[in-house]
Amino acid sequence: MTSSWTAPCCNRATRALPDAHRDAAVVEARIRSESFEVLGWLGASADLEFDGTCLVLVGNAGPAMFERFASERDPAQDLMDQWTQDVLTPVADELGARVMFPFDTPHPPFLTWARAAHAGHTSPLGMNIHPKFGLWHAYRAAFIFDNAFDLPAPDDNTSPCDTCRDQPCLTACPVGAFSPDGYNVPACANHLGSPEGAPCRTGGCMARSACPVGPEYFYSPAQTRFHMVAFMTARGVDPATIG
Repeated sequence: MTSSWTAPCCNRATRALPDAHRDAAVVEARIRSESFEVLGWLGASADLEFDGTCLVLVGNAGPAMFERFASERDPAQDLMDQWTQDVLTPVADELGARVMFPFDTPHPPFLTWARAAHAGHTSPLGMNIHPKFGLWHAYRAAFIFDNAFDLPAPDDNTSPCDTCRDQPCLTACPVGAFSPDGYNVPACANHLGSPEGAPCRTGGCMARSACPVGPEYFYSPAQTRFHMVAFMTARGVDPATIG
């Protein structure tokens, strides 16, 4: 895969880093101290253009990040993207990295980077599946460093879906919105907007929950509802009007 995307010039750090910051484990520990996870590392290559020596994919996995967000902001009113930017930008500055976010324009190729880092595969649902965290993760930022790291070995480059014989995710949706042909978004949104969609609105996507990979990283009920409300709102469904 080839990307022609070029990193914007944002919070470009030029100061020399202490030797300890050249250790990938130190960077990972610092990111985890903020309730985020390192989801993958990439060294620079001709096929994956980014303006630096290495790139670290930063995101959430499991409920920890949302629990912190909900303790510092009001999920009913405040934007998670803005909070993420507020938290991670100073961390990148501290580590001597430039930071990018999925909501930047032009949009950085996070999924391309994830595939190259062996940190993501396309699941039968069309969602990105991580070999460790399953479907319970999301990319929130990328840190680009100019200094070299002894990069951790990538995960095995096989999708956990390749050995999932039953693929329960494809049969768990009550309206059959997922199939080998793709994701029927209107069917999903219409169901969520109906009284019959209450279990999905409150308990989360049944197809996603049926995935056997990473069940220990399931989102909390509050986080599940937060994402469901965001999904419905983006598709013109007002949860407050549902009987």
